[in-house]
Amino acid sequence: MAHDHEHAPKGSGWGELPLPRTRYDLTERARRFPYLRAISERVLVFDGAMGTELQKYALKPEDYGGAEYDGCPEVLNLTRPDVIREIHESYLKAGADVIETNTFGVMPHVIGEYGLADRARELAEAGARLARESADRFSTPEKPRFVAGSLGPGTKLISLGQISWDELFESYRTAARGLIAGGVDVIVIETAQDILQVRCAVQAVHQAMRDEGREVPLQTQVTIETTGQMLVGSDAEAALVALESLPVDVVGMNCATGPDLMDPHIRVFAGRASRPTVCMPNAGLPRNEGGRVVYDLTPEELARWQTKFVTEYGLNVVGGCCGTGPEHIRALSQALADAPQTRPRPHRLEPPAVASLYQAVELRPQAGVLMIGERTNATGSKKFRELLFAGDLDGIVELAQDQVAGGAQMLDVSVAWTGRDEKADMVRVVERLAREVDAALMIDSTQPEVIEAALERVPGRPVINSVNFEDGEARFDRTAALARAHGAAVVALTIDEEGMAKTVERKLEVARRIYRRLVERHGFLPEDILFDLLTFPITQGDEDTRRLALATLEAMRYLKDALPGVGFVLGVSNVSFGLKPAARKVLNAVFLHEAQQAGLTAAIVHPGKIVPVNQIPEEAVRLARDLIYDRREEGYDPLFAFIDYFESHTLDEAREDEAERPVEERLHRRIVEGRKKGLEEDLAEALENHRAEEIINEILLGGMQEVGDLFGSGQMQLPFVLKSAEVMKAAVAWLEPHMEKKEGAHKGTLVLATVKGDVHDIGKNLVDIILSNNGYRVINLGIKQPIDSILEAVERYRPDAVGMSGLLVKSTAVMKENLEHMAALGHRIPVILGGAALNRRYVERDLRAVYPGTVHYAPDAFAGLKLMEEIVRSRGREEAAAPARETQPRARVAPTRAGPAGPPPRVPRPPFFGRRVAAAGELDLFTIARYL
Repeated sequence: MAHDHEHAPKGSGWGELPLPRTRYDLTERARRFPYLRAISERVLVFDGAMGTELQKYALKPEDYGGAEYDGCPEVLNLTRPDVIREIHESYLKAGADVIETNTFGVMPHVIGEYGLADRARELAEAGARLARESADRFSTPEKPRFVAGSLGPGTKLISLGQISWDELFESYRTAARGLIAGGVDVIVIETAQDILQVRCAVQAVHQAMRDEGREVPLQTQVTIETTGQMLVGSDAEAALVALESLPVDVVGMNCATGPDLMDPHIRVFAGRASRPTVCMPNAGLPRNEGGRVVYDLTPEELARWQTKFVTEYGLNVVGGCCGTGPEHIRALSQALADAPQTRPRPHRLEPPAVASLYQAVELRPQAGVLMIGERTNATGSKKFRELLFAGDLDGIVELAQDQVAGGAQMLDVSVAWTGRDEKADMVRVVERLAREVDAALMIDSTQPEVIEAALERVPGRPVINSVNFEDGEARFDRTAALARAHGAAVVALTIDEEGMAKTVERKLEVARRIYRRLVERHGFLPEDILFDLLTFPITQGDEDTRRLALATLEAMRYLKDALPGVGFVLGVSNVSFGLKPAARKVLNAVFLHEAQQAGLTAAIVHPGKIVPVNQIPEEAVRLARDLIYDRREEGYDPLFAFIDYFESHTLDEAREDEAERPVEERLHRRIVEGRKKGLEEDLAEALENHRAEEIINEILLGGMQEVGDLFGSGQMQLPFVLKSAEVMKAAVAWLEPHMEKKEGAHKGTLVLATVKGDVHDIGKNLVDIILSNNGYRVINLGIKQPIDSILEAVERYRPDAVGMSGLLVKSTAVMKENLEHMAALGHRIPVILGGAALNRRYVERDLRAVYPGTVHYAPDAFAGLKLMEEIVRSRGREEAAAPARETQPRARVAPTRAGPAGPPPRVPRPPFFGRRVAAAGELDLFTIARYL
C-alpha cells in the first residue's frame, strides 16, 4: 500500500481512511469482521488477568533476558514464550472466546524505560503471534477463538501535559502496527485513564491500519476509579459521550474496582451506547496480606454480577481484569454459555451531547437553550483581549469561571488578533481552560492548523466553530475532516463563496449544501451539526438591513422541519449593534425569545447581560418585536419608535413604586426578578407579621412557582432561574436563625444528596435547614453525588433515611438506577425522593416497584419534615413492639465479596415529565418547593 498520508492532518480521514458511518451499524460491520459477527450472535467471554497470572511463576531476572529488563512483561514474548503460551491456553481451556496479547505496555514511550523503545513493534508482533497460535489451536467452527491486541494507558497523561500528542500518536501507531502484522482480530485500548489519550490512540490505531493495509475492529475501555470518575476526573457519561463520537466498535470499562462498584457506571454504558458494550472487573478491591496482594471476589460472585449485567443491562462482552484467573473465566463461560444477544442497541447516543474533561453537556437541553459564554473571545470582549495580551492566564481562567457561574454551559474560545500568533495563544488558553473549567469548549477559529492544535489539547468532546464555504470546499473539507476525526460537533455558518447569506432563500440554499457535504461526505450525524444562520444588526436604518433578523427566524423555522435533528446557534447580541446599553438589552432579550420559539437550541451570549422578557415593560417588548418583524406602516417606524422609547424610559421604571407595594408582594417580585439588594430589609419587615416558616412556604415558594411558569413558557432563561434560586437561598439563610429550633438530642438522621449529574441544591439545602431546626441531624453531601458516595455515608452515619434530590428529568432516571443498585446490594433503608421532574404517581408506582424498602415522595421541604417524623416514629414503634428481639441492623454497604440480589422486577419505562413544546405552565414543576 502506498503511504501518501504523511502530510495530511493526523487522523483527519484524508487519504485511504474509509468514510465514517453516520450511524453505527453492527450488522454491516459484522459482515466484514468475524469478531463482530460473533458479538452480534452471542455474549463473548474474554480471558482474565495476565499480570497476576505471571506473578504465580516467580520469574527471575534471567527469565527476562537480564536485570535491565527485569519486570518488563512484554519482553517475555521473546524470552519465555512458553510461559505466555501456557497462560493463554489455560484461559482457552477454561472456555474463553477471546484471549488478549501480552502487550499491555508495549508502546515505545512505555518500554523505553527498559531501553526497549526500538523493539516495540517486534515485541508487539511476537505477542500477537503467540496468542494467534494458541487461539487457532483451540478454534472450531462451532466455537471460534479470537485474539485481542492489548494496548494499555501508558505511563503519562496527555491531558496533564506529561506527553505531547505527536509522541503519543507515534507510540500507539508503532505498537498497533506490530499487533496488526501479528494477526490480531481486534485491538483493545484498555484501562484508559484519560479521554484525550483514547482519542489520540484511536487515531493512531486507524493510521496503523492504513500503514499495514489491514483493518480490524477497535474496542475501547475506560477505567472508573472508586471515586466514580476516571483518573483525570471524567465521569462515566462524559467518557461515553467522547467514545461514541469516535470510530470504534465496542465501548466499556475494565480494571480499578470489582463489579459491585462498576454497577452504576456499566449501566450508563450498556443502557445508552449505540454499539456493543464490555465490562471486565477486577476480582474486587485488592488488599495487602503479609506483603501479598489478595483479591477476594470468587469466580461464582463474578459470574453472578456479570450475568446481571448481561440480563438486566444488555452487556455484550464479559471478562475479568486484575486478580481474575482461569477459574473465574470458567465460571463466566459456564454461566453465559451461548447466551444470545437479545437486546438491540439504540441507533445513536441520546440525548446528543458534547463533553468537557469532567462532564457531559447536552446539545439540546431539556429546558431552554444551551448558553455559550461569549466573553472568551478576543474580538468581542475587551476584558479578555487585555488579559490575553498581558499573558494573564489566571485572569482568563477566572473570567471563564465567572461565565460558568453566570449560567454558561459552554465557552466560545477565540484568540485571533492581527499581529499575534493565534496558534500559540490558542494552545496556552485551551490547555488551562480544559483543566480548570467544567464547561465544554467551543474552538472558534478559521484556521485549520489552529483548530488541530486545539483539538490535540482539549479532552472530552468539543465543538468547532466553524465550517463554511467562504474559502471554498477545500478548506471546508479540511476543517470538517479534523472535526470528524476528533469526534467534535460543528457550527456551520451559512456563508459560501458569494459571501454571507442574508435572505431566506440564500440561507436555505447554503444550509442544504453544507448539510449534504457534512452528512454524505464526512459522515456527520445531523445531531452533531449546529447551524448558525447569522445574526446581523437591524439598527442601521437602511432598507437592506431591516428584515435580516426576520430572515434568520424564518429560515430557522423552515430548516427545523426540513433537516430534522440539526440544532441552531446564534450570536444574539449582533442584532442590536449600535444601540445604547438599555436598548441593546431589550432587543437582545426579545430576539433571543423569538429565536427560541423558532427553534434555537444554543445561544452565544453574555448571560449576565440578558434580561428575561418578563422583566421588560410590555411596551418595550412590543416595540422590539415590531422592529424584529419589520412592522412598518404609514407614520410608524418601529426602529425610531424603539430608539425614542429609551430616550425617556428605563428598564427599572416598573420598580419605581416598589416601596409602596405590600412587603409580601415585594418579596415575591424579588424572587421572580432575582434581586438581592434590599432583601434583608424586606424580610425583617415581613417577620413583624409572619413566622419565618410562613414566609418561606407562603411567599417565597410562590415566587419560585411563577419562575417555573415563566421558564416553561420560554419567557425566562435558565441563568435567571438559577439567579432566582440564589435569592431564594439567601432569603432562607437569613431566615434560618428566626425559625423555631427544637433543642435536645437529635431525633433522627438523614443522609441528603443531589443525585449524580444534577447541580441544583437550593431546595435540598432548604430541607437541611428545616430538618436541622426541628431537631434532626442532616448529613448534606452536596451536588452531583454518585450512589457509591451516598452509600458510603449510609455506612458511616447509620441514618434513619436517605434523601435524594434532583431538578432535571434525567435525575428521575438516576434515582431509579440508584434504587435498583441499593436493592441489588441488599439495602432496605427508607428513601425520600423529591425534585422538580418527579410526581407522586411516578414515585409510588414505578420507583417503589424496584426497591424492597420504603420509598416516599416529598413534594416540598415541609413534606420532607413530616416524612422524617413518620419514619422515626415508625421505627420507635417497631423497636418498642419487640423489646426482647435484637434490633435489626441498619443497611450497610455490601462488601466487595457480595453478589447481586435477584433481579428487580421489570417495570414500565417512566413517562416523560420534562419539557416538550412548552405550553405555559407545563414546567410549573420548576418550583423551589419541589427541589427537595
